Amino acid sequence: METSAQSPMAGRKAQAARNDTVIREAARAVFTADPGAPISAVAERAGVGISALYRRYKSKEDLLQKLADDGMDRYLAEVERALDEGGDAWEAFAGFMRRCLDIGAGSLTMRLAGGFEVTEDISRKGREIHLATERLLERTRAAGALRPGIEVGDISVMLEHLHGIRIGDDERMNRLQHRYLALMLDALHMTDKEELPGPPPTWQELRGRYDD
Repeated sequence: METSAQSPMAGRKAQAARNDTVIREAARAVFTADPGAPISAVAERAGVGISALYRRYKSKEDLLQKLADDGMDRYLAEVERALDEGGDAWEAFAGFMRRCLDIGAGSLTMRLAGGFEVTEDISRKGREIHLATERLLERTRAAGALRPGIEVGDISVMLEHLHGIRIGDDERMNRLQHRYLALMLDALHMTDKEELPGPPPTWQELRGRYDD
């Protein structure tokens, strides 16, 4: 006879998954505020023992790599969601930017650059993200909705700067970030403007910041 009761093993796995989520969210908050914070600060914020944290992550660098990988997965999912959307190309792009701001895309890039080794998997995923974002920009550009000269590097830097706004509590900070995103979106939508001075950041420049 089937039973809906969860087995002890399944229960432990579910609890471990919840703990891991709590640890990663705590790490994201701690290291965004202070990249030099010790890993013990993450354990304290997450409400777990330091030994429990080290059972999942062998070092601070290992944890930072996982955070970077998580952030890239989140960003890539939002690019693909925007590319899959029908309807108005500008609205799809603007919605993508707002969601990226809310999920923290780019929030750790400047803060943690050079703080961990870039693995081949991270580099591969970075290239995948770059190409997907290029496709999104090209579609928006083809619809006549994007200012001339805007490239992938511009989007990365804009998101990083928006996440650098750290005023007030979390709610106030989020509202301010969206305030300035609205101004940026207005500028990005000015299709009758001349190209911006100087070229945008290249993939090599953005990638190079992670090297020690």
